[in-house]
Amino acid sequence: MEMTEIENYKRQLGELRIEHRDLDQVIVRLSEDPLVDELQLKRLKKRKLMLKDMIAHLENKLIPDLNA
Repeated sequence: MEMTEIENYKRQLGELRIEHRDLDQVIVRLSEDPLVDELQLKRLKKRKLMLKDMIAHLENKLIPDLNA
């Protein structure tokens, strides 16, 4: 894997982690609102899960293969 590719993965990983953290804060705030739109909350939670999967995928790409 080239350095530019590694740097690109690390940059993407940082951006995804920030978005995941921000989304978590929004979800917490909305969950406290008794008049929250449940559909919107569900969509935000689904997006957060998708981000978590994307983060895990990038982390796996950055970890060297132990069998190599």
